[in-house]
Amino acid sequence: MSDIDLTPAVIGGPPALPLYREEHAALRDAARAFVGRELAPHADAWEEAEDFPREVFRAVAEAGFLGLKFDERWGGSGPDLLAQAVWIEELARCGSGGVAADLGAHSDLACLYLAHAGSDDQLDRWLRPSIAGESVGALGVTEPGAGSDVAGITTRARRDGDGWVLDGAKVFITNGSWCDYVVVAAKVAPGDGAPSDDPHGQVTLFVVEADTPGVERRRMSMLGWRTSHTGELTFDGVRIADDHRLGDVGGGFGLIMRNFAWERLSMSLGAVTAAEEGLAEAIAYAREREVFGRPVASFQVWRHRFADLATRIATGRALTEHALRLHVATEAALRVGEPVPVDTGELVRATSMAKLVTQRLAFDVADESVQVHGGAGYMMEYRAQRRWRDTRLGPIGGGTDEIMREIIARTYGL
Repeated sequence: MSDIDLTPAVIGGPPALPLYREEHAALRDAARAFVGRELAPHADAWEEAEDFPREVFRAVAEAGFLGLKFDERWGGSGPDLLAQAVWIEELARCGSGGVAADLGAHSDLACLYLAHAGSDDQLDRWLRPSIAGESVGALGVTEPGAGSDVAGITTRARRDGDGWVLDGAKVFITNGSWCDYVVVAAKVAPGDGAPSDDPHGQVTLFVVEADTPGVERRRMSMLGWRTSHTGELTFDGVRIADDHRLGDVGGGFGLIMRNFAWERLSMSLGAVTAAEEGLAEAIAYAREREVFGRPVASFQVWRHRFADLATRIATGRALTEHALRLHVATEAALRVGEPVPVDTGELVRATSMAKLVTQRLAFDVADESVQVHGGAGYMMEYRAQRRWRDTRLGPIGGGTDEIMREIIARTYGL
């Protein structure tokens, strides 16, 4: 008999942990109405301009959607990760992957790192105005030579009196070209306080304000996410005070690993919704488009393709919501200092599986949508081409498909 157990592990509780509550249904209605009224109608114009107004952050904040998972003490209305999950899904319906990416990177990356590791003074200084939409944040981990290899980053931070000096570069940083601050991962040498020679134990996080001397940045031109302000940043002798250090020296790797779970889960939530939206759009077009005297949707080959995609979407949603249950239970326990009721390996496995399945799914749906549109799918005036471009990043960003497979394999001892 095999000693490999493929059964999901949940400690001390039933597998079906509670998920959405009645108030989340009301929140979904409000979020969908907001996106349909304030964002979606402008998506085409923003895409054509390859830009959108920074005022969108404030509008989203004033509607209450930037603080759903943050404590009321800092201007939020939570913490409620399920409410944030609802918002992520509804935001994915805005019609512009770049807008969703910038808003998501601000709230689900930069702000989350602050919430998990910031002191009261740091939260008051950076998190509070972020939740209010008054400032825009970014997360700077990825480097030209170190994508998913966090321990391989080369950006350095060295002691300089009572502060620090940063040197290095970051790339593919969402919000990087227009953010007010960026949470930067850098290595600190043992001589400057790192606890060991291990590269993992040298990674430290710092909050760097974008107008600090020595910070240079440029906006990157990309295949998709054309409204996103994705940027490349360089740090040349950037001097910051020690009160810009986020968490302990050498404690950055653990924080990054903890937050990776939510980053990948948030990507899965958005991808499932994008897939649902894309399939509905493809089916609607297939019902209208006629070939050989009858609607494309009446051909068996397309009915079967749509059936396969619908089944994969249902599978992806089930897996994503399983991972969400595990994550919510884990974070709730950590927040109050209680034993975590979820096996850590299962949480890592579930979030990695969800990302692996849903990102490729969203792109496959978009690809089939372009196909069923025929020549129209190749025209810029149809949204099918935009979905194709925007969803292509999913199997790369936040950890590639190959990295997800490696992580999953390791959870089985392979």
